[in-house]
Amino acid sequence: MRVIAGAGRFTRPADGEQVHWIEQLRLPDLSVGTYSIVAGGVDSQSPHTEDEIYVVTAGRAVLEAGGERAEVGPGSVLYVPAGEVHRFVDVTQDLALLVLFAPAEESRAAG
Repeated sequence: MRVIAGAGRFTRPADGEQVHWIEQLRLPDLSVGTYSIVAGGVDSQSPHTEDEIYVVTAGRAVLEAGGERAEVGPGSVLYVPAGEVHRFVDVTQDLALLVLFAPAEESRAAG
């Protein structure tokens, strides 16, 4: 067993930044981290090569993915398949997301 301290807790980005990412657990078949976006911030992430689950732990925003839009807030659980373009927009409150990648983030990326 492992307790993953701080997972899903909003972390303020460095001065001048709008997002913060920290990976808290990495295994060959799974990685877990926290993605934080400040209110009004711009999420400029690129599609990932792994499947992804987001669990919103704080804040409010809209997820755009696969040509659809979904309002999200605390308790929302979202699945984004590998390769799908997606981003959080209209971030109205500081957003904290527990993120799970399977397999581990970037493990399928071309080297």
